[in-house]
Amino acid sequence: MKAALNPAQRPVIADAAFDWVPRSLYVHIPFCKSRCFYCDFTTHVAPKARIESYVSALEQEFALLATQATEPLQTVFFGGGTPTLLSSEQLERVLTALRRHFALAESAEVTMEANPGTLDAQKLQVLSEFGVNRLSIGGQTFNDRLLLALGRTHEAKTTLSSVELAKEAGFKRINVDLMFGLPEQSLQDVEESVSALVSSDVEHISAYWLKVEEGTPFAKWKQSGALVLPGEDLEGEMYSRVREMLRQSGYEHYEVSNFAKPGGQAEHNLVYWRNEPYFAAGVGSHGYVQGVRYENVKQLALYEQQLANGERPIREQFDVTAGEACEDTMMLGLRLAEGVNKHRFRARHGADLEQVFGSVISPLLNKGLLEWRGPRLCLTEQAWPIGNLVFEEFVGTGLTTGLVD
Repeated sequence: MKAALNPAQRPVIADAAFDWVPRSLYVHIPFCKSRCFYCDFTTHVAPKARIESYVSALEQEFALLATQATEPLQTVFFGGGTPTLLSSEQLERVLTALRRHFALAESAEVTMEANPGTLDAQKLQVLSEFGVNRLSIGGQTFNDRLLLALGRTHEAKTTLSSVELAKEAGFKRINVDLMFGLPEQSLQDVEESVSALVSSDVEHISAYWLKVEEGTPFAKWKQSGALVLPGEDLEGEMYSRVREMLRQSGYEHYEVSNFAKPGGQAEHNLVYWRNEPYFAAGVGSHGYVQGVRYENVKQLALYEQQLANGERPIREQFDVTAGEACEDTMMLGLRLAEGVNKHRFRARHGADLEQVFGSVISPLLNKGLLEWRGPRLCLTEQAWPIGNLVFEEFVGTGLTTGLVD
């Protein structure tokens, strides 16, 4: 475990209007039918008995974690893995435990991830009755050949039928994930997937580049030359075409990889991008509370054992320095169309944005990659496809001068 830093290095809040009270919770459900070739998340293919014992451990973690919760939760996000791989009874147990231990705001956004084919009428009824009001469905592509190439276990038509089933159950807030830059994917493949998704009339669409992560089958195949990817130029075209088609269809491009109909932004994910605090529960999950980032253990047996002993299952935690907090605010906030508000930056970090990052911002303004829109520093239109090149300029450049008492 990384040693705690000197208290003088910790972030300070310069304005009482900004507080460190977490009002969001991420819950990790790690189980999948099988592991996709690109996935590096904490996931497990496990027997029913293991899933049942995990649900019991998660109930215990809720009880421990809730002692820190002083305000009602505004957002909850169940991610995975495949949360809807749980049975209806197990989902009811988890959601009952959530409400037993945490207060939820009346208007709380509660999201559940689901893979196509894992939803049915009974599960949807349980989710609705126990307060889940938003679904995020992992479609990825509407091309069956590409789904096989990803190691997905569903067909394209199953994504559309899952969306319709959710709508019939009364769910209005639905996201579907898309991926591009896939092995041997063409621009036409991407256009057809976007068209199919637009026709389904979902509220929110997340469109991600494929990223080949170390330790995955894709990484091994890429190294051996067996993985044929479109290449940067074609991937750039794909991204531009996705943006164009979705914006023409009435979706607002509010974050680098996310599009929503007016009013349909993902409130929970905005917590991450605005660098605000949040609790996390579940094996391998990451949280951010009182200026400390923490990660839970990844091993199921160790997770369950520590909770059985009445211990929080934390693997590692570290204090975020004032400079690191500033960097996080920039790298995350610039992903949003709203950008980073310099007044909010000052209230959050106790220093002027230009004072901390002036030497980084000025060249990016001159290159036409950033621009000021009133008090907000934002990506320019031309910078959206190459946002990572902008974000990385802020790594290691946060200053501590003027940021601490």
